[in-house]
Amino acid sequence: MSQKESIQSYGVKKEVFFNRELSWLRFNTRVLNEAKNTKLPLLERLKFLAIYSTNLDEFYMIRVAGLQRLFANGVIESGADKITPFEQLTEIREYITRERKIVESLYNDIKKSLIKERLLIRNFDELDSKTKQEMQKYFIDYLYPIIVPIVIDSTHPFPHLNNLSFGIALTLKSKDTGEIKYGMIRIPRVLKRFCANNDSFVFIESIIGEFASVLFEGFETIAYMPFRVTRNADMEIEEDEADDFIALMSEGLRARKKGEIVRLEVSNANKESEYKNLLEFVNTQLKVPKDDVYEYQSPIGMNCFWELVGLKEYACLTLPQYVAKILPPLEDCRDIFDCIEKEDILLFHPYESFDPVVQFIQQAAKDPDVLSIRMTLYRVGSKSPIVKALTEAAENKQVTVLVELKARFDEENNLHWAKSLESAGAHVIYGESNLKVHAKIALVIRKKGDKLQHYVHLSSGNYNAQTAKIYTDVSLLSANHAFTKDAIKFFHSLSTGSSKKVMLDTLYTAPTQIKGKLLELIQNETAQKEQGRIIMKANACVDVDIINALYKASKAGVKIDLIIRGICCLKPGIEGVSSNIHVYSIVGKYLEHARIYYFKNAKPDIYFASADIMPRNLERRVELLTPAVEKHVAEKLMQILTLQLNDTMQRYELKSDGEYYKVSAKDGELSSQNEWEKITNQIHNENANKKVNEKIKRLINKMMSES
Repeated sequence: MSQKESIQSYGVKKEVFFNRELSWLRFNTRVLNEAKNTKLPLLERLKFLAIYSTNLDEFYMIRVAGLQRLFANGVIESGADKITPFEQLTEIREYITRERKIVESLYNDIKKSLIKERLLIRNFDELDSKTKQEMQKYFIDYLYPIIVPIVIDSTHPFPHLNNLSFGIALTLKSKDTGEIKYGMIRIPRVLKRFCANNDSFVFIESIIGEFASVLFEGFETIAYMPFRVTRNADMEIEEDEADDFIALMSEGLRARKKGEIVRLEVSNANKESEYKNLLEFVNTQLKVPKDDVYEYQSPIGMNCFWELVGLKEYACLTLPQYVAKILPPLEDCRDIFDCIEKEDILLFHPYESFDPVVQFIQQAAKDPDVLSIRMTLYRVGSKSPIVKALTEAAENKQVTVLVELKARFDEENNLHWAKSLESAGAHVIYGESNLKVHAKIALVIRKKGDKLQHYVHLSSGNYNAQTAKIYTDVSLLSANHAFTKDAIKFFHSLSTGSSKKVMLDTLYTAPTQIKGKLLELIQNETAQKEQGRIIMKANACVDVDIINALYKASKAGVKIDLIIRGICCLKPGIEGVSSNIHVYSIVGKYLEHARIYYFKNAKPDIYFASADIMPRNLERRVELLTPAVEKHVAEKLMQILTLQLNDTMQRYELKSDGEYYKVSAKDGELSSQNEWEKITNQIHNENANKKVNEKIKRLINKMMSES
C-alpha cells in the first residue's frame, strides 16, 4: 500500500493525525513549562527561557520559512493531516502570540525573584545615578568605538541585516532645523548582551539607546526601539550540479545570511508616543507581513540569558553539576581494546562518561598496531578532542572520515574540520549526494599477531564531548565480528557512493533497510494480537507508514507505549484505531536524545538507532539501527525504557485532544533522570565487580517497590 493510500484508509486526516508544526509548538511549550517550575533554582528556570527562545528562532528560520514558501507558491496541502500552509501559518502565529504573554509574565517573575538573590537584570532607566554614570563611562570607553550609527536618508540607505541581527531604531530631531529623521544602530555580535556592574546586569541596548545622541552629532534622540530580524536559513543545495561541493556549501552559507526576512521582533520603545512611528519606519524598510511582527513588553532574543546561567558567582542558583562516571569494566581499564574484546560495553550518557569514547579514538591514534580508523562526523563541536586525535593519526595511519557538511547550523564548523583533516592527510568524504549522513559509527582495525582485529563504536548521539554532558544517548563499544563486518561494508558504501543500494547483514541501514525492518517488527507484534508489546523511544514520530502500522497493531490488541520527546503526529486514544497506544514525552534538565525500539516477540527484541521515526531519517538519510544481540546490553536498554515509563515528575502524556498533561505523581515522585544519576553514583561508589546492568536492575526494582 502506498503512503497516499494508507493515509486515505483512515478517512478524515485531521481526525487521525496531528499536525507536525503544531505538535512541535507543544513540545516547546513543555520546555517553557520548566521555566514555570518553582522547584528548580532560579537560573535553571531562566535557562529554560533561553532554550525556549533558541528553539523558536530555529523553528521560524526553517519550518515557518518553509510554510511561507509553500503558501507563496500556491501549495494547497502539506503533511498527512492535510492542513493547508495558510491554516498552519495562522495557527502558528496565534499560538506564539498567546504564549508571548506567558513568556513576558515568567520573565518578570524570575527577574523579581532574582532581586532577592542579588542578581539584578536591569535596563538603564532602572539604575541609580551612580551606576548610570558608570554605564556612561562604559559606553564611551567600550561601546562607542564599536557600534555603527546610521541616519537613514537617500545617501545612507537602510543596511542589510544578517540573520538574528540585533539593532536599535531611533527617532532623531535636528538641533538646527527641528526636522525629524530616523536612524538605526547596528549592534555587532561580538558584544555581549549584558554589561555587569556589581550585582547589576544591564542590557546594552538600553545603554546605547540612552547615549545615542553622542553618536548622532547635531541630533537629539527623541526615542529608541530595539528590534531583531529572523531570516530564512534553510539552504537549497543542488548537489548534482556541483563540481566543488565545498565551494557550493560556502556559497550556501553566505546566501543564508541574505535569505528573506520571515520574522521581526520588537521590544517596546522607551517613549510610548513614538512606538508606532518607529515600528512603521522599521517595517517600511524590511516589509515583513504584519502577522510575523511580534511585539514584546520584555527583552527580545532571550537566548542572551545563557550569559547569566554560566556565572560562577551565582552557581548556587543552578542545579548541582553532575559529574559523569566511568563504570566497570572501564573504570580501571588501561587498554580499552582489551576491555572491548572481553565483552560488549553499552554506555548511557550523560550519566556515564563520554571519555571512554574519546579514549577509544585517542588510543587508536597512538597505537602503532592500529592500521586504520574510520568515522562519521555529524556534529562534533568547536574544540573536538576526537578530531584532534584523528588529525594526529592521519600522519601515519589510514584515516577515513565522513564529515557531513549538511549538518544544519554546523555547516561552517564542519567545513573547518573537513579542511583540517584533509590537510593532515586524512581521506575526507564530504557526505553523500542527495542524502544526509546521520549515522554515528567509528571503526578501528588493528594488527594483532598475524591477524586483524576489528573494533566498532555505534551510537544514537553525536561525537561531541560537550553535548554528551547534556544529551541522553546510548552508545556501544564492541568487537562483535558481525557488527565489524557490516561496519566495513558500510564505510565502503560511503566511499563509493552506494549508500542507496547497500544491504547489511546484522546491522540495518537507511534508506535501504531500517524502515522495512521496523514495519516488519511491528507486523510481527500485530500477529501476536493481545500478546504483542511495543515500546518505541525517539525524538519524533512523523512517518505515516509507521504510524499506520502502529494503528493496525493497536486495533489487533497490541499494547504500545511511545516515548516521543518532541513532534508526534500519531493521535492516541481514538476508539477503534489507537485506543491501545499511549504517547509520553519526558522533558528535563537533560535533552532526551536516545532512540530505542523494543518488540516483545522478536529475536533480538530490542534495538537502538541514530534514526527517528521520520521520513527524512528513514528515506532521505544514511542511518544505522543496531540490534542488542548480547543479553546484558538488551537488559540495560530495557531498564532505560522501564524507568522512563514510570517517571512521575518529568513525564507528560499526550491525549487525543492534542494537549500534553503531566503524569500524576499520586504513587510517589520519581524522576527517571534523577534516578539514573543516583544509580550511576551508587554503582561507581560501590566499585563492585558485578555486571553493571545486574546492579541497575536490582536498584531499579528496589526503587520501584519503594515508590
